[in-house]
Amino acid sequence: MPRLMGIDIPDNKRIDISLRYIHGIGPTRAKFILDETKIDPAKRANTLTADEIRQIIAVIEGNFHVEGDLRREVSQNIRRLISIGSYRGTRHRKGLPVRGQRTRTNARTRKGAKHTVGAVRDKAERNAMKNAAAK
Repeated sequence: MPRLMGIDIPDNKRIDISLRYIHGIGPTRAKFILDETKIDPAKRANTLTADEIRQIIAVIEGNFHVEGDLRREVSQNIRRLISIGSYRGTRHRKGLPVRGQRTRTNARTRKGAKHTVGAVRDKAERNAMKNAAAK
């Protein structure tokens, strides 16, 4: 399993697909890296030579922010938005969608599981609560 930028990329996948496992590298950047290094995109990751791996790492380090640096940069941007009190920052703080999506329905990924608010609807449960309050 080749190790690039601190990430073990999958062995048996094509190198153009395997590079996408690195945070910050998508299809376009993977193609750019392989064009720069003149490596065949159809080649499997486990067949890369040490020299080819060095070339890929050199291109990535020279051109892109990836993995830890990119994650740190994104989290600092979010912290900055929160600290200046911008609208986007308050949405991040509250855990709500940031980019204008509706929240009346959907938005469950950001809001989490439903929390029922209001009266207890089950009659037996309501009676049990009344009896507990009376004691």
